[in-house]
Amino acid sequence: MGLLDFMAPPAHKPLLPQEKIDKEYKWMRLKVFLGIYFGYAAYYLVRKNLSFAGADMMALGYLDTSGVGDAMAGLPIAYAVSKFLMGGLSDRSDARKFLTFGLIISAVIMIVAGLIPYPKNSAITTAILFCLTCLTGWFSGMGWPPCGRVMSHWFSTNERSFKMSIWNTAHNIGSSGLAWLATIGGGSLIVACGFGAEDAWREAFIVPSIAALAVAGLCWWFIRDTPESCGLPPIDKYRNDYSGAKAKKGEEDKIPFKTLFFDYVLKNKMLWLIGLANILVYLVRNGISDWLPIYLQEVHGIAKAVSKDLYAYHMLAAIPGTLIAGWLSSRFFQGRCAPVNVICMAITAIGAFIYWQAGAIAAALGVDYISIVIIALVVTGFAVYGPVAMISIQAIAIVPKNAAGTAAGFMGLLGYLIGDALLSKIAFGRIVESGTNGWDLTFVGFFAASVIATVICLLAMGKEKKMFEERIAAAKAEQK
Repeated sequence: MGLLDFMAPPAHKPLLPQEKIDKEYKWMRLKVFLGIYFGYAAYYLVRKNLSFAGADMMALGYLDTSGVGDAMAGLPIAYAVSKFLMGGLSDRSDARKFLTFGLIISAVIMIVAGLIPYPKNSAITTAILFCLTCLTGWFSGMGWPPCGRVMSHWFSTNERSFKMSIWNTAHNIGSSGLAWLATIGGGSLIVACGFGAEDAWREAFIVPSIAALAVAGLCWWFIRDTPESCGLPPIDKYRNDYSGAKAKKGEEDKIPFKTLFFDYVLKNKMLWLIGLANILVYLVRNGISDWLPIYLQEVHGIAKAVSKDLYAYHMLAAIPGTLIAGWLSSRFFQGRCAPVNVICMAITAIGAFIYWQAGAIAAALGVDYISIVIIALVVTGFAVYGPVAMISIQAIAIVPKNAAGTAAGFMGLLGYLIGDALLSKIAFGRIVESGTNGWDLTFVGFFAASVIATVICLLAMGKEKKMFEERIAAAKAEQK
């Protein structure tokens, strides 16, 4: 049996007796949600490890600033392509097997990254790390699409904004967990592996990866592919919610990839509009978080432990921000996401400006620089992750359920390849190294991207509202 056969989705089971359906549905929805929540959080334990090892590797002569940026870019470049291609594959695969397999391979690669004896030559070390982060990015692409598949099959459209905003905080749990796990051993594990105390940075790769492997077992236990594979009715029938997009007649079960890509994605003007916003959102989100430890340590002399705490504050602030964004969407906008994105990106612009001018603001107010940085990082973390979640929700709401992975993958292709890899890492890495004004130009980029994204989300509001109203009207007409 080949890998594709192994990954194939399970067959539909006969419907359970009516009296058992409600109880079983509630239990299974909780299980699959916990599975994709902790599974996706674990993927973030094996993505940004170089952000925490980078400053020490630079100090020891393994890398320079542009080398760190180039090496980090390997992950989003591969991830962007993988997330898109894996999206189409995940729409034809068992979500449980798909997510778990990708997580295990990603963790193993990061463990290898922590054990390699790198030469003190930036070009060679950069090349090695670029290849390893590319591999990790490729297999990390197996994380989001099955989660989108699970959300679209187990949760209906009018509840999905809030439920998915809860799930989306998994990024932040994983990222903040990485910040603490990266140094939790204090170098003792590395010494036990035969390295010297100066190689304590290797734990940033190894310890989080071991934790990710443990979570993979939990995912296998909890996740199930679709309600129908568990003897349950489709979610729209169970919740009497028919506001989601429908496949064309004759394509309800499986949609050919060519149709998925051309008819449901490439020709979809609304997906392109929110995809442009997604590029700018990812530029700000990953630009601020990935360069945060290096910027604070190298430019402002902030201690490594303090910079990692600030990174964790930034990530943890995203949790209430994402939840509030989802609640606002469900409570006041009937599941529409564009109005919330406008609010969030406007707040993000304010936070980015405060972060940029933190020194001047601290001097004017007569307060400590760190206090202003904390405020800025909390504000940006609180606000920017709402649109990260909402744009993903918009993408899978625009297309039929069996095209959700492909739509999610397309958003990832735009966000990670252009916004993250090309702009926030490669371009900004070179801007920073170009001269004394490099960091100022980078922060101008964060601020400008936030403002432009706000405008684009404003343009999407009317289109999104009209689309939802037309679907609901059509569903009501069918039921008459």
